[in-house]
Amino acid sequence: MTPSDSADIPVYIRLRGLLAAAILEGRYAEGDQLPSVRAFAADHGANPLTVAKAYQALQDDGFVSVRRGVGMFVAEGAVNRLRLQERDTFLTKVWPRMRAHIERLGIDPAELVARESA
Repeated sequence: MTPSDSADIPVYIRLRGLLAAAILEGRYAEGDQLPSVRAFAADHGANPLTVAKAYQALQDDGFVSVRRGVGMFVAEGAVNRLRLQERDTFLTKVWPRMRAHIERLGIDPAELVARESA
């Protein structure tokens, strides 16, 4: 087994990824309110300041918006923009490493497709 890259990823980026995945999977639709920083931190055993940084990263990218005194909400158009950003990240950063790993292990890509189809 080769070492995982996830250990090198800052916690706030991993938490941002969890939130992004939840938005892409439809658990939070456009216009939906996200859990409070404290609630999300408690659910994931994280420091509230770290969660706040993850929320801020999503806000900086325009995927969530703040309503003062109310909370954070998924921004309009966030799902499509987020999907495009995640696709680009996958194709330029994740896939090349994954492909290299597949080649190192001598896995035939046709075998992978066949396993998925079964």
